[in-house]
Amino acid sequence: MSSNTHRFTGRAEDYDRYRQRYPAAEILPHLHEWCGLTSQRIVADIGAGTGMLSEVFLNNGNHVIAIEPNEEMRSVCAKLEVQWPALSVVNATAEATTLADHSVDIIAAGRAFHWFNQELAIPEFRRILKPESWVVLASLGRLQDADEQALAFEQLLHHFGTDYKYVRSGYRVHEEMEEIFRGAFYQASIEGQQQLDWMSYLRQTLSLSMVPLPEDPRYAAFEEALRVHFERFARGDELTIFSKCWITAGRLD
Repeated sequence: MSSNTHRFTGRAEDYDRYRQRYPAAEILPHLHEWCGLTSQRIVADIGAGTGMLSEVFLNNGNHVIAIEPNEEMRSVCAKLEVQWPALSVVNATAEATTLADHSVDIIAAGRAFHWFNQELAIPEFRRILKPESWVVLASLGRLQDADEQALAFEQLLHHFGTDYKYVRSGYRVHEEMEEIFRGAFYQASIEGQQQLDWMSYLRQTLSLSMVPLPEDPRYAAFEEALRVHFERFARGDELTIFSKCWITAGRLD
């Protein structure tokens, strides 16, 4: 099991409550056009986390199998099964999904693909996908160079983050997709923004895998620096964060 499996332990509740949701109303038309997505397609959401990308497909009427190895994230995702009977949550990894050969129409991964061992995950994707099927990747996050606030936040993460360079290298994974998809390939971006009060900003930041949690000796200094940052850039009681969602669909060679 990859060490990345445990990166979000202690962060699942904040992740689910404070992370920005995928813009389903804008994503789904792209997938209808590119992939011929219908409600009959079976979707495997790999590295499903708390189920945010799963919700996009569930709203489209799809049966979704959510693959998630982290116990805390999976427990939050499993709560969606009450609301969505078409959701099945499975304890497995991207590299060993436990799914049957050629059993799914679409593989989806959101904010997770950069954590996978691609040398093992891609062959696994080929094994479980039906012929001529699609892989859909979504990458949603803050714009790191959108404005002075964004740049200052990156400096804060660089100073306090446990493995800033490693994590940051995965943020632009959407730029490398043509190396994976040798057949049909589509990509689009969707801009967004959030207005967060102090508590929402703090809790959303704590959902990032690189920042120190309260039990970390560095936490008090980190929270103080984050509060100074918030007060510097907030207008009134809220801070505006600009974001972008990259959506990619392709076929493996």
